[in-house]
Amino acid sequence: MSDRERFSGSYRPGDVDFLLRRLPQANFVDVAEKEALIQSGRRHYSQMLSPESTPSERYMALFDAACRANNARMAQDCLRLASLIAQRSQHRLAIVSLARGGTPVGVVVARLLRELFGRDAVHYSVSIVRDRGIDAAALRHVLALGHHPDSIVFVDGWTGKGVIARELASSIDVFNVRHGTHVDAGLHVLSDLAGAAACAASCDDYLIPSSILNATVSGLVSRTVMSEDMRADDFHGCVFYEQFAAVDRSQSFADALVRLALEQAQAQPRAQAIDAPAARARSQTYIAGAMRRYGVADVNLVKPGIGEATRVLLRRAPRLVVLRDPHAPDVAHLVALAEEKRVPVEVDPHLPYHAVSLIRSASDG
Repeated sequence: MSDRERFSGSYRPGDVDFLLRRLPQANFVDVAEKEALIQSGRRHYSQMLSPESTPSERYMALFDAACRANNARMAQDCLRLASLIAQRSQHRLAIVSLARGGTPVGVVVARLLRELFGRDAVHYSVSIVRDRGIDAAALRHVLALGHHPDSIVFVDGWTGKGVIARELASSIDVFNVRHGTHVDAGLHVLSDLAGAAACAASCDDYLIPSSILNATVSGLVSRTVMSEDMRADDFHGCVFYEQFAAVDRSQSFADALVRLALEQAQAQPRAQAIDAPAARARSQTYIAGAMRRYGVADVNLVKPGIGEATRVLLRRAPRLVVLRDPHAPDVAHLVALAEEKRVPVEVDPHLPYHAVSLIRSASDG
């Protein structure tokens, strides 16, 4: 997107500007080949995309059930997050969501800031990549548009192990040194399982409905990718799945959350105390124990929490799904995905999360 045209995906203009370069729908890599290339070190995961398909009717029914069960909770947490962000810098706020898990949250939070808290807020969605950092070209673009460094607020859906929160912190440190800025690297999320966020609405592992779909709840935008032809001032790339428009839920999902949040605003409870150190200790203890128990040498193959477990089943090569209670409504979609993909399910009633997925090691064949 060298000419920097506005790109809102399937959202209304004004709800989000994706600072991403639209790529042609070509050079997809199937999941098995991608996994082998990633784990062998021959290619980084950010250089490849696997093709997406539209969800089955059965799976969409599970998404609808998740919305009925948990949209009110997600809306309440978006409301809490917006209320905390509203107290920040008095400059025009630049909500910078991390594409694409943070995009629906960013859409809702920015609208609440404008419609409920009377704040002037603009929403951008940018790429961040593990081991590669934030898209510096996109961040420079936000600043070039006149936003004060103090006004930038990073938003995501949740933390799993805290990898992205740490990646954000380290890459923003580098960015600030290189550009003489003082951008705050703190991450704002709905659910901070890893105790790694600067600000969170909760530390609970609950089913955030947007976590169980891909492009069709994220503006029809793919996972972000760093294409090999990138130049220094190019944004990270994405594929825009226009052909999925008939089954897209992105705008309607965000609109429903905003309506619910506005309805709850008058009776909004006080923000609950977040015990980040306890969440961090729980995460570290579980990850270390799981690596020993399952013989995992690479920490990146362990994905705790419903959101991360779902991502593994949707776009990686899963080895195992571990569930605390296979009959819990919040994991019904994981049970269905495991059945469709013939992935073993283990039940562990002592699991500190609702779900954990393990990625299959390429050495396992």
